[in-house]
Amino acid sequence: MNSQENGSLNRRYESLQRVAPGVFAVPDKIVNAYLVGNRDSWVLVDAGLPGSANRFKQAAEESFGVGARPRAIVLTHGHFDHVGSLVDLVQEWQVPVYAHTLELPYLTGMSYYPPPDPTVGGGAMSFMSRFFPTKPLDLGDWVKPLPLIGELAEMPGWRIIHTPGHAPGHVSFFREEDSVLIAGDAFVTTNQESFWSVVTRKQEIHRPPAYFTQDWEAAQRSVEHLANLQPAVVATGHGLPMRGTAMQTALQHLAKNFWYEAVPARGRYVREPALFDERGVAHIPPAVPDPTPKILVGIGIAALAGIAVYAWMQRSHEEEDTNNIAGVQPQRLQYRPFPEKRIPLERRVSRPAYQ
Repeated sequence: MNSQENGSLNRRYESLQRVAPGVFAVPDKIVNAYLVGNRDSWVLVDAGLPGSANRFKQAAEESFGVGARPRAIVLTHGHFDHVGSLVDLVQEWQVPVYAHTLELPYLTGMSYYPPPDPTVGGGAMSFMSRFFPTKPLDLGDWVKPLPLIGELAEMPGWRIIHTPGHAPGHVSFFREEDSVLIAGDAFVTTNQESFWSVVTRKQEIHRPPAYFTQDWEAAQRSVEHLANLQPAVVATGHGLPMRGTAMQTALQHLAKNFWYEAVPARGRYVREPALFDERGVAHIPPAVPDPTPKILVGIGIAALAGIAVYAWMQRSHEEEDTNNIAGVQPQRLQYRPFPEKRIPLERRVSRPAYQ
């Protein structure tokens, strides 16, 4: 990425940032949300992590004035890091929430998401994914389905694109007039499996977070679809927004080489995807062997054994010191071999050799 091309997208990323006309990024630790629109009419795209509602309200007031309230909250998908503050914001703003119809089971209490796959990706975030929540929210009547084609009335000018793979009802939004793409987690601009990349915000066009991607063929088609749009600016769920020719070249490369470079060699959902319907999860393939828990158990046992040996040695030294202080010399045992007991030759039993 040409630093001059993308410099304005990096300098102020610690807080609210203007990505494109009427598009403001609100970073929330490891994930992004977006304010889209103007003072008179705007929406919040995604709702970040739990406990971040005030962050989004402050960003909205900074962008659109005191008491700013959106027309709606729109979701790219319902994973925990994109809906964490949703309940608090709905209670505060009293506005509808829109999501693709295939995401509704996870927003109305009907279904858990499939479990993540911590065996893919190889980084610290992949390891920690085994602890990420998959429990659904229950928004009741507040959540409504997005139009299957076209655009949302509360978000004019933005085409809704169904981009499944990372989640069954994952959607992206594309503004034709200036080729701005809000891609959610269909692809991201950092290696989200690596904690180091997440912390340093190292920029790269990267596959969707592998540990939560449950249909790799669908994910490939989604990336190909988005690459064909030739976006001028990409704003993703994770990583810094990017623009320019280097970004476009990297996105085209990901689309053309997705199956060879982006899809893990093995994993729970690599050869067999999870299946979904309007009620939620319909089928989950069996888990693949995960050596990490056994390794951790082995490390734990070794650590406990080491602690026990250390404690025993310390106790022995303390007892020896106590005896020495009391003037009692520790008794030294002398080795005395047992007398050899001979068996008469006639009583010896010969054993047949093993074949």
